[in-house]
Amino acid sequence: MDRIRIAALAIAGAVAAAACTPPATAPGPTMSLRLLGSPADATVIVDDQALGTLDFVAAHGVALPPGVHHLTVKAPGYFPWDHEVTAAAGAPLLRLQVTLTPLPD
Repeated sequence: MDRIRIAALAIAGAVAAAACTPPATAPGPTMSLRLLGSPADATVIVDDQALGTLDFVAAHGVALPPGVHHLTVKAPGYFPWDHEVTAAAGAPLLRLQVTLTPLPD
């Protein structure tokens, strides 16, 4: 009988916790961004958040919420590439070409 009570309390607790959880919000409108270029293993940073390598972002893209965003692409031995974009909801896909310049010897 104790097992039944424990199970009932566990179920009641789970139902109460679920009732207190706010509903998930749907993602807002975004603009798609693709960065293409070299070197492929350069790191892509959007608004101070590293997203992965340049070849990954080229293949998968990035969904940007509306607003101004700062893009940086950097790799060891190269000058960083910085760019600012303004994303608008529903804007067409934005493709940017990135070619990092090697540091002089």
